[in-house]
Amino acid sequence: MPPAPTRIAAAQPALVPVDSIKGRGTATAMPHRFEQREREQHDDGWGSLDQLATEEQLPPATQVIEEQAGKIISSNQSPDITFDYSINPYRGCEHGCIYCFARPTHSYLNLSPGLDFETRIIAKVNAAERLRETLAGARYEPRSLVLGTATDAYQPVERRLGLTRRIIEVLAESQHPFSVVTKSSGIERDMDLIAPMAAQGLVSVYLSVTTLDNDLARILEPRAAAPARRLRTIQALADAGVPVGVSVSPVIPFINEPELERILEAAHAAGASSAFSIPVRLPWEVNPLFQDWLQRHFPDRAERVMARIRDMRGGKDNDARFGTRFTGEGVWAELLQARLRRAIAKLGLRNERRPVQLALFTPPRKPSAQGSLF
Repeated sequence: MPPAPTRIAAAQPALVPVDSIKGRGTATAMPHRFEQREREQHDDGWGSLDQLATEEQLPPATQVIEEQAGKIISSNQSPDITFDYSINPYRGCEHGCIYCFARPTHSYLNLSPGLDFETRIIAKVNAAERLRETLAGARYEPRSLVLGTATDAYQPVERRLGLTRRIIEVLAESQHPFSVVTKSSGIERDMDLIAPMAAQGLVSVYLSVTTLDNDLARILEPRAAAPARRLRTIQALADAGVPVGVSVSPVIPFINEPELERILEAAHAAGASSAFSIPVRLPWEVNPLFQDWLQRHFPDRAERVMARIRDMRGGKDNDARFGTRFTGEGVWAELLQARLRRAIAKLGLRNERRPVQLALFTPPRKPSAQGSLF
């Protein structure tokens, strides 16, 4: 188990109707799995609950909490992941994707994987400095590295803080190869850094496109870029010579699953040269959050969706086993993989990672002793 990070006082339950909040993936600040106390609303006899239900509540604002990270590169220890290092400049994500497998990580901060995950964002403000120190270290060995493996490195707060850009500046200086996974058009801002590195074989980008339906995107990923905007980003990257792929992940049965081939066709037409897909995963608190979302938005098919997920997860809501967690198992998982393979072959897309160029790496200049004092 990873060491427990700095703990932050848990937010009070959201004072809003539980059905939905415009622009948020969930309306509930559900308790996390480590919570020792449960809170519930109580009628004090003065009609406070009725008043709370009828009063218009302001939507919760995003709060950025600055953190001084002890380290910024995480080493991968999982046998079914194809990269060695990862960097996540932020914890929590304002995109609010209801299915996000990283939601349970907010539990380690004593925060809710629900509303807190998308409204209380932890920003590792010294990320670039920590990265420089690491890459300049005598024992550092360059390996495959991915930005934004847990939470999106280009989520809305990045426009103001620029932590991801400063990280890429250090990677560019040292000619360290990296990949990015994002569902944000904000990556276009850093084309001046990314395109020259791509020309040296040092960068690849993957855009997550889960649906072409704007109405579905608004409730599935409420603060992420619109589907058409992501396709334009794929085109902009491809036009700049950046190898760009598409991630049709997660695939949710009967929700976005029928769109699989159409998404791949649209991404290919925009310039994507590779593709991959992962069935929806429901670890820990993601499971009740997702099922609540299903009941609110798709009550007519919620049971059918969960039944199909269980068919692909050995009869359970979630299967965390290495080797099957990213593919599922059983007849429905095999059919989904067969559809993916056929579409990829038809379009001439790649489904394997590009070779990582490590030979150009040069350690960056070390931080000056004076600079480290400020």
